[in-house]
Amino acid sequence: MSVTIDIAGLPSERITFAPSPLAELCMALHALSQPGHHPRLASWTTATSASLDPCLADRLLEAEFLWRSSFSDIFMPFAGIPGGSGRPAPTLAGELDVLDRLDDERFVGAALEHCRPALYNEGGGASPLKDPAARARALEAAAARGPRRLDFSVRLLDEPAAVRVWLRRLLEDCDEAFFAETWKRLEPGQNADARHKSELLRRKGLPAALKDVSAALSVDEGLTTVTADKMVHGATTATDPRIGSGLVFVPTDFGRPHLMVLHAPDWRPVVHYPLGTPAPAPGPGSVELLQRRMEALAHPMRMMLCRSLARAPYTTSELANVHGITAPEVSRHLAVLKRAGLMHTRRQGRYAQHELDLAAVARIGTDFIEGILR
Repeated sequence: MSVTIDIAGLPSERITFAPSPLAELCMALHALSQPGHHPRLASWTTATSASLDPCLADRLLEAEFLWRSSFSDIFMPFAGIPGGSGRPAPTLAGELDVLDRLDDERFVGAALEHCRPALYNEGGGASPLKDPAARARALEAAAARGPRRLDFSVRLLDEPAAVRVWLRRLLEDCDEAFFAETWKRLEPGQNADARHKSELLRRKGLPAALKDVSAALSVDEGLTTVTADKMVHGATTATDPRIGSGLVFVPTDFGRPHLMVLHAPDWRPVVHYPLGTPAPAPGPGSVELLQRRMEALAHPMRMMLCRSLARAPYTTSELANVHGITAPEVSRHLAVLKRAGLMHTRRQGRYAQHELDLAAVARIGTDFIEGILR
């Protein structure tokens, strides 16, 4: 599972690194609504939530689905302006001005992503602003997620201009209440990281720059496809002439552990990467490795073999005797565990002894959480 970005023919100068205050505000709002995803931010989320004006807190609840469980593309409007620069504005006010430039069709489509996340890759469908059937489908999906989402979706479809004014005012109030001071603290570090990675790209090339961004990112030998190892399937291009060419990498302090890829059709691709992300375990694509390990442990006999191998090294024949199965059967099960990187084999004279890699097994839970939140 992965998201791929076609960069064939993309000039290196169209690959940029730049902070986005609006995208970071989205991540800050997400952290406030999902503090369990971000335990290292507990002090900030607790203090900020406690200091919020009750009226502002209530208004945030009306729109929290834009950032709670998914991240609406409206927070990266620079990627949705045909023929635009394709880069974030340096200030929140500047980014909100860019958001105002999104046409209603694009704004509404991005704001209603929460109604149809499974269709994110498809795009190009009928507009719910113009097509009654598309409107009905969008409202039916919103209704299934609760009355608050339905009310917002109805307002958005009936009065998109009014909702856009309301949302801008909400984000400006967040800036005044807590984000301006927070961004003042974060911006220098994000600018420094963007400069460092830009220089790395210039001096050592894209593979080195991607490695510095995240171990979950890679590029093929021909430098034609960037792959983000995520538990979703998706594909996009950085050379669509309808929107303009370019690939932007945006750092985030609040976003860890999320590695997000904007890959909606007719938008420029954006990689929103967390700063200071711990590297995933070595091996093939980490999601692929995690899946292989979970499948390896799902078999009852392999679970019993692991019970033995966790306690002491065993030979194949010893395991066959302990568990009452044939040596070839043991060998097949051990091969599965070995391919998953869950056991080691060492020689003791003419005997091969097998033992469980306890550290690798212990990481599975952590890897699973990191994988589903990435």
